[in-house]
Amino acid sequence: MTPGRRLLLLIGAILLLAALGWALATVLKPAIQHTIVITTGADKGIYRGFADRYAPLLKRDGIKLDIRSSSGSVENYERLTNPDSDYEVGFIQSGTTSPKETDHLQTIATVSYEPIWVFYRGDATVDRLAQLRGKRVAIGVAGSGLLNVAQVLLSDSGVTGSNTTLLPIDAAKAYQGLEDCSLDAAFFIGRPDAEMQRTLLNSNLKLMSFAQADALVQKFPSLSKIVFPRASTSIVKDLPQTDVTLLAATALLVSKDTLHPALVYLLLEAAKTVHGGEDYFTPLGTFPNLNTEEFPVSDESTRYFKSGRPFLQRYLPFWLASFIERRLLILLPFMALLLGLLQALPRMAEARIKNRLVVWYREIKALEDEIWRNRQPTPNQIAQWRDEIENIDAHASQIRIPQRYLQDVYTLKQAIGVVRDRIFQMASNVKG
Repeated sequence: MTPGRRLLLLIGAILLLAALGWALATVLKPAIQHTIVITTGADKGIYRGFADRYAPLLKRDGIKLDIRSSSGSVENYERLTNPDSDYEVGFIQSGTTSPKETDHLQTIATVSYEPIWVFYRGDATVDRLAQLRGKRVAIGVAGSGLLNVAQVLLSDSGVTGSNTTLLPIDAAKAYQGLEDCSLDAAFFIGRPDAEMQRTLLNSNLKLMSFAQADALVQKFPSLSKIVFPRASTSIVKDLPQTDVTLLAATALLVSKDTLHPALVYLLLEAAKTVHGGEDYFTPLGTFPNLNTEEFPVSDESTRYFKSGRPFLQRYLPFWLASFIERRLLILLPFMALLLGLLQALPRMAEARIKNRLVVWYREIKALEDEIWRNRQPTPNQIAQWRDEIENIDAHASQIRIPQRYLQDVYTLKQAIGVVRDRIFQMASNVKG
């Protein structure tokens, strides 16, 4: 074996070992991550409550939910759109952002209505936001979706910071302000069973019913009209004493579009468990759903709502299903390539051996053609032909090939014999 061939074989072996090492490392590393970082909202807010209920459901499948508080929907959006941040999933209130194609975010599902409550003091009935003009009104903290939607609704009703005292404060301070009469009205957001909402609904404060709800939801499609039924707070006390019309935003469960598909399915299962029941505003099974156009819907969500979880995840533990799915994605192409190589190598080896024989067949054919072209050869030509055929025969005898190809060697020798006989015949004719 020549030095050049040895070098090529060495380089090939090194590359093969490197490829096998990479494939082994890929197969052995964890199938998916085991922690999801989620950005929620205030510590006692609606989003934090959702995340707290998701956490034990995900833990059953070996996934830790790393819950991190924020000021609200706007900050959640900013965190998720930062490609360098650790945040992968979060809740965003409909209508509080202006999504862009460069956000690289996707909707996993819409999970709940977020009722907007306006509580106020005073003897007069307030059923239009325009009536809050000139009052002292709390509108939610900076960075929250509530502040954003409150400003939009108030501005559309002619209530602005130039004619009204609009205060960006949190729910606890807003409630205290209403109780101590330092505020005339305040916006709140959350489910009726949340601690703050229960406190407000059982207080002496009045709850505004949006008389213009139909017009407002027509103008702001991200909002919905819902009804808080009479006596929902207390049947004994008949609170509230009439049906109350509310506006509601929608809570969106959103993720970066790089989130592993298997984790999307787990989050959808958790959302179905947490949000699939009936409540004051929706019948059983209303949420989660995909009734949103703010962010692109993930492909996994579309498949989930059409046919449920993937086959393996339905019948196997999550870790095992994800292990198999990931390994199959790696191993199937690798096995196909390996099978192709195993099928190709024998053919390549056979072709290489055949080529070694073909060289001498070409020599024999060229010699035979020359013999047929010379009907009256000279003794020197015949002697030259004999030397050539013996040289071919000698080389054919030195060809080293596997035993199963020996028949090809003897077929070559038969061809050599045919040409040798032809030369002998020509020599006899010359002598005769």
